[in-house]
Amino acid sequence: MSLASTLAPLPKIAIEPLVRAALLEDLGRAGDITSDAIVPAGLNARTVLVARQPGVIAGLDLARLAFELIDARIFVRVERQDGAAVGAGDRIAVVTGPARGILTAERTALNYLCHLSGVATATAAVVAAVRGYGAKIVCTRKTTPGLRALEKYAVRAGGGGNHRFGLDDAVLIKDNHVAIAGGVREALRRARAGAGHLVKIELEVDTLEQLVEALEEGVDAVLLDNMSPETLTKAVALVDGRALTEASGRITPSTAPTVAASGVDLISIGWLTHSAPILDIGLDFEP
Repeated sequence: MSLASTLAPLPKIAIEPLVRAALLEDLGRAGDITSDAIVPAGLNARTVLVARQPGVIAGLDLARLAFELIDARIFVRVERQDGAAVGAGDRIAVVTGPARGILTAERTALNYLCHLSGVATATAAVVAAVRGYGAKIVCTRKTTPGLRALEKYAVRAGGGGNHRFGLDDAVLIKDNHVAIAGGVREALRRARAGAGHLVKIELEVDTLEQLVEALEEGVDAVLLDNMSPETLTKAVALVDGRALTEASGRITPSTAPTVAASGVDLISIGWLTHSAPILDIGLDFEP
């Protein structure tokens, strides 16, 4: 079954405020003065969203909503769903209706669609690189402010998974927490005392010595940060199934297979959401 058929859509109630705010930012105080001056009010048009390069699609619900909020008479017929792989020149959707409205909404629709498709495409590349290993690719909280839910959705569209959505999802003890607490054991004890019984606790470790302490104290997951492949392999062996293992730290599609070969359960990658290039998608008019 394809990702396009299994991916849960973003709720309209969640995305409408974001799309509405983006359109208002673009419309400013006087609206689209260019299209209003040049395009006759009664002119209808047929346009097509087209991929300019290969990739994976994400963000069609936002693009569709951008057109519909500008003019309810605009109709978007999707031909390639979110999660679908496309090639250069492939049609993604057909957009028909008042030409003025289509042009007014075009940039907002494409901004969302290109950015989120870029995140999905980058994720899919890393997922493909580790295929055959047991590791799952996940994102982080390194997201664009205000767009976290969208970018994490795009990661899922690319075949990846999500780490925490926020600070309230789970306890993640980082190096600064350990430093303030005075050590791994004390940080874990404080976290356990303050967390509810359903809250998972993960600890970031930089050395095998810290890992041993964490395992002796008891932890649900360990974040193995910036470790060499050799150290990662030793760390996974030390854990021996007693906790979930997660590798992180400047991982790319070219280095991901080596990281996955260590046997880690998860590979978390921040650049998927904060630095992935857009997927080039255009809107073309058809006769």
